[in-house]
Amino acid sequence: MADIELHNPGLIELIRSSFEKNGLPKPYIQEIYLIESHVAGTSHLDLEEIESRLATDSFLIFKREADNKHDEFAIIIQDEANHKLGYVPRDKNEIIANLMDAGKLIFGKLVNKSWKGDWLKLDIKIYMRDF
Repeated sequence: MADIELHNPGLIELIRSSFEKNGLPKPYIQEIYLIESHVAGTSHLDLEEIESRLATDSFLIFKREADNKHDEFAIIIQDEANHKLGYVPRDKNEIIANLMDAGKLIFGKLVNKSWKGDWLKLDIKIYMRDF
């Protein structure tokens, strides 16, 4: 049997379309939606300067902060310019941190933003990219 390049985009698209036509689940799904959340800790940061650059569906970068003295599962959330926006809330971060520690790519997308007095409330969706 000839070797098949498994990461060939044309082959992947052919397999996907075949699965769609036959009503089967799609293989090679790239973005897996996990949960919706808010960003914790925004009230402790000065986000006025960058708020105008945060648009709906903005890509958000997640970085583990395993040495955080307050939370061993801490995950920092940043915008694409590496501005710190806050953290994944403690009540939602353990499984996500474990996935990240296992080498999974976790990221977010901004769903909504609104000022609540001096506090910028950021609602996000969290995704995993699996290859």
